[in-house]
Amino acid sequence: MASKEGGMAFSRKSYKLTSDAERSRVTGIVHEKLLSDYLHRVFASPDQGPAAATSRKPLNFQNLPEHLDQLLHVDKEEEESQEQVEGRLGPSTVVLDHTGGFEGLLLVDDDLLGVIGHSNFGTIRSTTCVYKGKWIYEVLISSQGLMQIGWCTINCRFNQEEGVGDTHNSYAYDGNRVRKWNVTTTNYGKAWAAGDIVSCLIDLDEGTLSFSLNGVSLGTAFENLSRGLGMAYFPAISLSFKESVAFNFGSRPLRYPVAGYRPLQDPPSASLVRAQRLLGCFRAVLSVELDPVEGRLVEKKSSEWQLQGQPTILLTLAHIFHHFASLLCEVYVVEAVLMSFLLGVVEAGPPEQAQTVVHHVLDLLWLFMEDYEVQDCLKQLMMSLLRLYRFSPIVPDLSLQIHYLRLTIAILSHEKSRKFLLSNVLFDVLRSIVFFYIKSPLRVEEAGLQELIPTTWWPHRSPREGKEEVREETSEERLRRRAYERGCQRLKKRIEVVEELQVQILKLLLNNKDDNGGEASRYIFLTKFRKFLQENASGRGNTPMLCPPEYMVCFLHRLISALRFYWDEYKASNPRTSFSEEAYVPPQIFYNGKVDYFDLQRLGGLLSHLRKTLKDDLASKANILIDPLELQATTMDDLDEDEEPAPAAAQRPMQALAVGGALPLPRPGWLSSPTLGRANRFLSTAAVSLMTPRRPLSASEKVKVRTLSAEQRTREDIEGSQWNEGLLVGRPPEEPEQPLTENSLLEVLDGAVMMYNLSVHQQLGKMVGVSDDVNEYAMALRDTEDKLRRCPKRRKDILAELSKSQKVFSEKLDHLSRRLAWVHAAVYSQEKMQDIYWLLRVCLRTIEHGDRTGSLFAFMPEFYLSVAINSYSALKNYFGPVHSMEELPGYEETLTRLAAILAKHFADTRIVGTDIRDSLMQALASYVCYPNSLRAVERIPEEQRIAMVRNLLAPYEQRPWAQTNWILVRLWRGCGFGYRYTRLPHLLKTKPEDANLPSLQKPCPSTLLQQHMADLLREGPDVAPSFLNSVLNQLNWAFSEFIGMIQEIQQAAERLERNYVDSRQLKVCATCFDLSVSLLRVLEMTITLVPEIFLDWARPTSEMLLRRLAQLLNQVLNRVTAERNLFDRVVTLRLPGLESVDHYPILVAVTGILVRLLVHGPASGTERATSVLLADPCFQLRSISYLLGQPEPPAPGTALPAPDRKHFSLQSYTDYISVEELAQVEQMLAHLTSASAQVAAASLPTSEEDLCPICYAHPISAVFQPCGHKSCKACIDQHLMNNKDCFFCKATIVSVEDWDKAAHASATSSAA
Repeated sequence: MASKEGGMAFSRKSYKLTSDAERSRVTGIVHEKLLSDYLHRVFASPDQGPAAATSRKPLNFQNLPEHLDQLLHVDKEEEESQEQVEGRLGPSTVVLDHTGGFEGLLLVDDDLLGVIGHSNFGTIRSTTCVYKGKWIYEVLISSQGLMQIGWCTINCRFNQEEGVGDTHNSYAYDGNRVRKWNVTTTNYGKAWAAGDIVSCLIDLDEGTLSFSLNGVSLGTAFENLSRGLGMAYFPAISLSFKESVAFNFGSRPLRYPVAGYRPLQDPPSASLVRAQRLLGCFRAVLSVELDPVEGRLVEKKSSEWQLQGQPTILLTLAHIFHHFASLLCEVYVVEAVLMSFLLGVVEAGPPEQAQTVVHHVLDLLWLFMEDYEVQDCLKQLMMSLLRLYRFSPIVPDLSLQIHYLRLTIAILSHEKSRKFLLSNVLFDVLRSIVFFYIKSPLRVEEAGLQELIPTTWWPHRSPREGKEEVREETSEERLRRRAYERGCQRLKKRIEVVEELQVQILKLLLNNKDDNGGEASRYIFLTKFRKFLQENASGRGNTPMLCPPEYMVCFLHRLISALRFYWDEYKASNPRTSFSEEAYVPPQIFYNGKVDYFDLQRLGGLLSHLRKTLKDDLASKANILIDPLELQATTMDDLDEDEEPAPAAAQRPMQALAVGGALPLPRPGWLSSPTLGRANRFLSTAAVSLMTPRRPLSASEKVKVRTLSAEQRTREDIEGSQWNEGLLVGRPPEEPEQPLTENSLLEVLDGAVMMYNLSVHQQLGKMVGVSDDVNEYAMALRDTEDKLRRCPKRRKDILAELSKSQKVFSEKLDHLSRRLAWVHAAVYSQEKMQDIYWLLRVCLRTIEHGDRTGSLFAFMPEFYLSVAINSYSALKNYFGPVHSMEELPGYEETLTRLAAILAKHFADTRIVGTDIRDSLMQALASYVCYPNSLRAVERIPEEQRIAMVRNLLAPYEQRPWAQTNWILVRLWRGCGFGYRYTRLPHLLKTKPEDANLPSLQKPCPSTLLQQHMADLLREGPDVAPSFLNSVLNQLNWAFSEFIGMIQEIQQAAERLERNYVDSRQLKVCATCFDLSVSLLRVLEMTITLVPEIFLDWARPTSEMLLRRLAQLLNQVLNRVTAERNLFDRVVTLRLPGLESVDHYPILVAVTGILVRLLVHGPASGTERATSVLLADPCFQLRSISYLLGQPEPPAPGTALPAPDRKHFSLQSYTDYISVEELAQVEQMLAHLTSASAQVAAASLPTSEEDLCPICYAHPISAVFQPCGHKSCKACIDQHLMNNKDCFFCKATIVSVEDWDKAAHASATSSAA
């Protein structure tokens, strides 16, 4: 009989209790007494004791239904008592009142229990109120912003400014500001954080109201509540924009029940009793085995039970699930009974045994229940599991999170359940990304970090920039640091356990070997993952729809771990493929239409534009023909884009929002986008399938492609087949033939890069705030301790205050240092840094391979360049000082490759987007500020270096010239006159700054790139004049704008009435000043490197450039050096925003140019420069004297300057200007004094008729042909650089000839 039973295979439909004949046959399978004993053992009554065993009625499958009905019987009085409860009014099912009990705009979940604020301060209450007894409800905090949670009466009136707790008879707790509210407010409770649970308790018998946070009572908040006729209290909440919570009035088991208090919604007691009894029967089946040979029952462990097709056991289970199936569709029963049972299984044994039991349970659910019942049960089970994980408190060993994740793994390890959940639940109904998030504890005491990290430590930094104190660590500090590091390692190991479980979940979802009878999990995941990315890429302005960035960070790291695992596993079995260390995304994915990039910008512009303009290149280089019908459809969509009405599903919420109200929000919540359907219709390029037969393609044949939606793709469309390359169709000749890895992993990799761009980088920067807080408090503590040491002992009052401050700062630092340990372990660990570094290298390889495709490079999405730039910035700025980028393998090679990309593409004509071009320019400007990265730029091939410098020297018009100029300045900084400072001298004592800013790095000039610049300026006759002409134009504009702005600022400051200067105007003013200084430094560099451009008058443009330069230098000197002038007064005001405006930076820049022209140049050049400078009518010798502190003598009739007034002098800056440089200035002053005296003695008066009618500064020296009008050479040369028309008659100037009045007069007389 045993062998017969073992060979049976029972399908779900092969047995039904339909006829007596069948029942008799089945009953005879085992001995009747053994069957009776077995059934009594399984279906034992709760009140059945050992004494009743001898008198019990024999059981068989004929009378089992009657026995089971008696076992599951619940008194009707108990069921009816749930509907009539004294002290409560309203529906028995308690939800939020979205029809009338609200104020403001709110988004309400479809179960009417979740709410998101969508206005300034919206309020909503429940449908049920209480007037007597003790009641409780729970609020699950999803965001930790401004909210007031509590109770109110129906007579309370709220608005956009006043919410729950701001009116009489309304009471609220606010964990954001840690206060309680009832018209007035006082301190109360603790700060809440996202993931906490607030319990709201009201005792209307005693008239008190209290709150609990994560099960810990916060004490009585209010007493003497108003009670009596007409006084009933509703649960209510007021919340600000984008804040979100979920209510539990009792529809699910309370997480933290309180003895004596009832939930507003009664639990389904009858269903719970039946479910618990059925669960007991099911446990008995798992723990008892039939031994037909011996005729006895055998006890065994549940983990050893197996479903072997025994008819007796199958029929027994069929009776259990006949009653159990309907109960497992109730939310409360699933969470209270099934979830508790499965968690008990996970907690009781090792993971392998627990997984076996969970698999047996799931097998039985699918076997004995209808599919829709199992699916609903699994959906509720995963929702409950995710809710438990998200709202669990952080405990030292993270045991709660570990158990929930292990149960999740056990469920997802079941293939049929995993595919259903992946297809219908994980990304469609749930925020499944929550499973990959590790909540950061806001209260380190409750998280047990004090026990885990008993000793705290923080780095000691110098409080002032510019005063770097090198102090050795004391022995006590060393011991504290090491103890702190050991505590951090203990914490990290515990977090790594959770992270490994999360990676296991993703490995299950990325499994592509489970395609038995259906699609493999990985391809289902790819479809859902792409939609997830689309929602977050398309809905950036709709915060409730987005995945929170802190979830994205954790999800990205787990995804990279799982991806690299499968990548290297595939390499092990396919030696021709590559390791994950060599991963990149092939360029054909960007243009063959197989992967959907939604409406994300490409480097070359819109996809529809690129497909039309580059269709010939696609055909010739990639053998791809775009379907003409698709091109036509795209064009039509572009034409009617603005006229097309939105889908009805998108219109309804917006219409409701317009009139105000609480809106039902679909369960997907953050995954719902009103533009989803439309974007897929006219912008999607999700997939491409071959329209040609499945046969080998010759090199000359083209592939005609058409677009498929993500849901229509099959495994073959992704991975390819014998004659189909799948995602890699359209391989350009530059790409290798051997595959990198499985095509599906390439799409996952592409999605990981996109995730980093969406929100991960911003979140990494945000988390640095904890480290900044530690540094600020450490600095404050150090200052306080210094004051304590200096304070006289007799001043006990001051000592007491300082001691109190010291204690506060120390306690805050203890708290922050433990939080920082958590952040470093969960966000900034060495492993996380390696993930970001790997992503950076992936982007670099992808860009390099894409660049080789020529014009097709324009198809690459912009975010690849953005991620390359931002990930390098994160590695450099966010992970230090604990981890250094220099420790990473291949660090210098990576820097060089990134430098080559920035140098080549910042001026790449294939890149048309303004934002990405600006980002590339800014990244290059930052890159040359740091010694390591600047050396990387110098290591790139010489051809690329020269091309980069040539692009930098292109004329400044029609391009972001300010950033280009900044790059050139950084190459010179450290070589110019007095240009060796990190910060301006006058700012050292006033404003400490972040030492990591690019502008605050120590000078690191590049002589190699300077030489390239000099060679290029000498290269052709037009390079230097066009570049310098644009520099001089921009300098004239920037300095003129600066002078105009400070005039307005001065006028506003002198008004008697109270006024404010716009901060934006101050910022623009300071920017113009900084630009003027940087342009002057570029001119100084040019004169130093290639002085002949100005001084060799054999060049046709040298004299003109020198005259323009002299004119601008004299204007700057006159404006800045005049005593008691506008510039001087604005500098004296020291307005916030104008800190950088000072005499020193601009005067030393001008001085550097003059010294190079008048001291360092050859004798002939010095003579020419001197003559041009002195010939300029704006030249004033006293401006040069001002540089050495020689003040201008007061004008007759004016008051003498104050005796204590300090005059500017370069001699005061001996720390920044060398003795040799001062000597050169003195030499220059002496030379100009002598030369100006000689010019004054030799100059003859000139009649007004002989002066240039344009500038009235120089005599007429040129005549225009053919019109014959005249001016000086300087004016006409400058004019002809931009215009060919005559000043006066607008005739086209053909030539310019020298003109001398005396020679012209003699020629005229001789002709006469």
